[in-house]
Amino acid sequence: MAIHVIQRGNNHGRCFFSDTDYLAYLSYLRFFARRYHCSIHAYCLMTNHVHLLLTPHAADACALLMKYLSQCYVQRVNKRTGRSGTLWEGRFRSCLVASEHYVLACYRYIELNPVRAGMVSHPAEYPWSSYAANSQGRLDPTIGPHPAYVSLAEKIEHRLLAYGELLNAPLDVGLVEEIRKATRGGYVVGSRRRARGRPARKMGSVPVFEV
Repeated sequence: MAIHVIQRGNNHGRCFFSDTDYLAYLSYLRFFARRYHCSIHAYCLMTNHVHLLLTPHAADACALLMKYLSQCYVQRVNKRTGRSGTLWEGRFRSCLVASEHYVLACYRYIELNPVRAGMVSHPAEYPWSSYAANSQGRLDPTIGPHPAYVSLAEKIEHRLLAYGELLNAPLDVGLVEEIRKATRGGYVVGSRRRARGRPARKMGSVPVFEV
């Protein structure tokens, strides 16, 4: 089952301070997604928080991915900027996504985030999201399509058009709030079942990985 993940900066502070930080985060994301067997379907790196839509292929895969991604990225930023201490506001929040309808809603919710925030007028104008891969067909080694996305059309060019049409349609306000509440509460979005959406935590040493 897919998972929507959000991680915020400490005290609503910045997580990214330069283009190199965004690039480094994506590089870590690709590395640890491969290592811990997670498929990344959509992402958006905002200035003070991160959205991911992913499918873990093992019970602890999401928890391991986020643990090492977060730790290694913070270590890099602290070393580069001379800062110390935490960068993130605690542990990530997440929710399980119950159906294909809600998976596609999470795709749109994530990639339209910069538009809702008033940073850009169209998602194509924001460089740090999966929009170009999912809507324009740009090669992005981070992205692996979810079956709900693939089912939009058999041919890739038709799929891109179909997804583009979805993005151009207004995202229902109630649906946005439902995704937000489920992610804050850690339960399944698109289901009455209030199962916890946050995967189990697993401890371990941080592997060495240079960007």
